[in-house]
Amino acid sequence: MSVGSFCLVLHGHLPWSLHHGHWPHGEVWLYEAALETWLPLLDVIDGCARDGTPTPITLGLTPILLEQLANANFQSGFVRWLHERAARATADEAEFLGRNEGHLSWLAGYWKRHIQYSIDRFEGMNRDIPRAFADHARAGRIELLTSNATHGFMPLIQHDACARAQVRAGIATSERILGIRPVGAWLPECAYRAGGPWTPPVLGGDTRPRAGVEEVFAQEGIRFFFLDAHLARDARSEGVLRPGHGPGFQKTSWEQATWDTARGWRSPMEPHVLTSWGTPSGLTALFRHPEVSEQVWSGEVGYPGEGRYLEFHKRHGNDGLRYWRVTGAGVDLGGKHPWHPEHTHVVTRDHARHMTALVASLLGRHRANTRNAEHPGGRHGVVVAPFDAELFGHWWHEGPAFLNDLFRCLAASDVEAQTVSAYLSEHPADKVVAVPSGSWGAGGDFRVWFNDELKWLCEASFRAEDRFLGDLDRLPWRTDGPVREALTAAARELLLLQASDWAFVIHTRGAVDYGYRRFCEHLARFDRASTLAEDRARNVPDTVIALHELTDTRLHDDMFPDLRLEWWTESGQ
Repeated sequence: MSVGSFCLVLHGHLPWSLHHGHWPHGEVWLYEAALETWLPLLDVIDGCARDGTPTPITLGLTPILLEQLANANFQSGFVRWLHERAARATADEAEFLGRNEGHLSWLAGYWKRHIQYSIDRFEGMNRDIPRAFADHARAGRIELLTSNATHGFMPLIQHDACARAQVRAGIATSERILGIRPVGAWLPECAYRAGGPWTPPVLGGDTRPRAGVEEVFAQEGIRFFFLDAHLARDARSEGVLRPGHGPGFQKTSWEQATWDTARGWRSPMEPHVLTSWGTPSGLTALFRHPEVSEQVWSGEVGYPGEGRYLEFHKRHGNDGLRYWRVTGAGVDLGGKHPWHPEHTHVVTRDHARHMTALVASLLGRHRANTRNAEHPGGRHGVVVAPFDAELFGHWWHEGPAFLNDLFRCLAASDVEAQTVSAYLSEHPADKVVAVPSGSWGAGGDFRVWFNDELKWLCEASFRAEDRFLGDLDRLPWRTDGPVREALTAAARELLLLQASDWAFVIHTRGAVDYGYRRFCEHLARFDRASTLAEDRARNVPDTVIALHELTDTRLHDDMFPDLRLEWWTESGQ
């Protein structure tokens, strides 16, 4: 008998960056992620598949990321950029050799060979990264997730119609590009808001009933998503599910979670069905385990801070290659020592063994704490470890090698590594809870995306929603092709406007000017497309400027080719 299950969840997402800048903010984000995360991750899955080692990764590729990876402009631009990287490595090799820095010159040759391998790898898969992952999913090696179309931040979407459209557009895009309709989703920023009376935080709107986030996803066929552990800790018991034992759902008191600890209430190692109204929604939440997440996230105790790993922040020249290692905690960039990739293999193995032992220990402890008459051996728990995928390869170069070693260690342990769907099929949630609002951001609330500095973004987005839904209600888009064309362009810009990324890069100071510019550009394009739709409905002749503006919108934001205005209606029809 296994001690319990482990689910590794990788969240792959980048905002729409094609045609919106190159470096330091823009398309290079995509190119670096493809070179440093997506191709190496495929190598891990391929290599493990060849020798029969399971890699049951639950992988989220957000719809807006899929649109970019499947775009011909990305594919050709990525190859061009890779050749530029190879030329940079060749120049570095000669420069270091001329300065009699033999090891650095060897490292430059190492990068040159690695980049050429990546070019050959990318061409060998016909430049189609999404299909390569989809092939692995169809073979049962991984599970793929969907998400909101543009990573829209659900608690700050004003209208249920607009929240549903984000989910509908996301699912349709995942299915179109992957050929698979996922049953699980990545909830953007793990940001949850329960259903019930809701007062808009800006513009002074009246209190109104809102659907819970779980309802919106469940109504579109999504069976599970992920939340942060503190939401489990504060969950309120609503009932238990006992299939085959009379009524499938039995109400409990709100206090049962406090004393009935052997059932695993409020444990991040137990799945819980969510509810906003006291009865099951049909959607299961799985919770991030903080102790396991800390091993990768933490700057103090996390694995990526090990001195022999490649240093992310030091490059050779402007936008150059990396040749130095972390060296030690607190060592400034000037004190970094040269990287020795051959020294890192033993470290990734040690860290993989540590992670496996930690997971096994947590699962064993959970069994011990949940023994009762119904489960004399304790309950079969799950450790869920969700991470941004770019942590593995981009921010932490050795991350893919660690994953390779981790799955090999897990295969030899009494921990059962599973995809989330496989785990839930064997161990469905038997508890129904109501959880508070929150996210996995700083403070566990919404302060990263809504604060005094960012309040105006929310106001502008709310006004855009109001205008769009008003136009959808008034304009003859179902019968008038030109009106539909303009309103569809507005819908596309509204989705982009709602992306969580703009507020995030502003608040974290990662790309302040870029975040402001992108939000304002999408807001302006939304306004122009909406005005064109309204003018066309009044039979106002198109102006040359209006047509050029529509063309500009198409060129910059050529995603969601199957976008349907019906997604913003109640029925979706």
